[in-house]
Amino acid sequence: MEDDSRINRGKSVSHMEKATMEMDSVTSANHESPWVQHTINQISTKISNMHHPFSSDDESKPPISISISISNVLPDDMLEKILSYVPLASLFRLASVCKKWHEIVKCRRFQCNFSAITIWQKPWYYMSTSDEATGGYTYDSTLGKWYGGIHLPCIETSNWFISSSCGLVCFMDNESRTRIYVCNPITKRWRGLVIPSGEACSDYSSLAIHVDRSSTHSYQVAVTKSKQVGDDFLQCEFSIVVYNSETRSWGSLVREVFSQWRGGSESVICNGKLYCLIVSVGVVGHAELRHRLILFDISSTRCSLYSSLLANSIQVPCPLTCGRLMNLRDKLVMVGGIGKQNRLDIIKGIGIWVLDNKMEWIEVGRMPHRFFQGFGELDDVFASSGSADLIYIQSFGAPTLLVFDMNQKQWKWSQKCPVAKRFPLQLFNGFCFEPRLDVFP
Repeated sequence: MEDDSRINRGKSVSHMEKATMEMDSVTSANHESPWVQHTINQISTKISNMHHPFSSDDESKPPISISISISNVLPDDMLEKILSYVPLASLFRLASVCKKWHEIVKCRRFQCNFSAITIWQKPWYYMSTSDEATGGYTYDSTLGKWYGGIHLPCIETSNWFISSSCGLVCFMDNESRTRIYVCNPITKRWRGLVIPSGEACSDYSSLAIHVDRSSTHSYQVAVTKSKQVGDDFLQCEFSIVVYNSETRSWGSLVREVFSQWRGGSESVICNGKLYCLIVSVGVVGHAELRHRLILFDISSTRCSLYSSLLANSIQVPCPLTCGRLMNLRDKLVMVGGIGKQNRLDIIKGIGIWVLDNKMEWIEVGRMPHRFFQGFGELDDVFASSGSADLIYIQSFGAPTLLVFDMNQKQWKWSQKCPVAKRFPLQLFNGFCFEPRLDVFP
């Protein structure tokens, strides 16, 4: 019986050692600091030396084994620190382990600490089919994995306008263009914004959101609208309205009539300025340059009635089939389809440019021909968005995703997306966002 007691006491210790080894493996895999490992080992040693309740010489009592939960051994602050090094995709699965872990993951303090530790997390890319916008797959470029089961709140169809910044994603419907929502796709928290009724009707619109990366995480949402003036298709009224989350109000900042130009569907906020691509509707100057870039300081509080936007617009670097604007570390970046010399509606390549302080375009990358061919039959338009140092490029006609690293100047295909093309004309959509827990709409 003495041998049996020793065996069962060994089993009890082995349970604790096994739990300790699991926690050690989590911390080492996520580069935990040495002091946390040392503390866990100290706790394990103390428990191993604890006197077993049935280890006495009294052989009349049956031996038992005791299983000790690691959650009951570690202090809450240490458990929070260990969980903060778990990959984000696994975090919410761990929240279903027990009530205590669920409360930790849902705690705002933990969510803020988690985002501070995982600042190395690269932006994700969400992809869905045209008929299933709310339930798609998300690509994690850090681990090179696709995750399913991420359902977006608020959005109803794939043709909605989408913009993202610092963990928040903004949606606007493509019919009335009055329903606007701001949400965190990870926490599922969202807020609806009511756009002023006088700004509802438009022929062309664009959407942009910018989140202040300071501790306040306040944000601005800018909506541009273009509408034909009367029966003159060469005249277009262009307007900008901006929502401020601190005041929770909209402001009309500019209203101007363009001649032979109209607003497009691309805009972005960068360094306090709103940049928009406009499209020609007539033959003006260089007929091959169908796009121009306008900018407006959205920190201005007055409505501009003078024709300064078009007069101060910036020429694009080359004839484009389409252009995609993005803010990468406070630099304005444009990804554009390069049109053929004699057939501007046919794409022959894709380039990447950065707008410098002199308002001049600097080319930083051009897609190698082998990657361009890898898309198969690429239309003159495509999807592209980015954040931090990554740019994602996707064809509307296939679930193919290409990633460009701005730092390393490296092109790389993502892992194959689980979304399958079920019929020839099926379309795919996607956008990039930062996975964060500490930003709230």
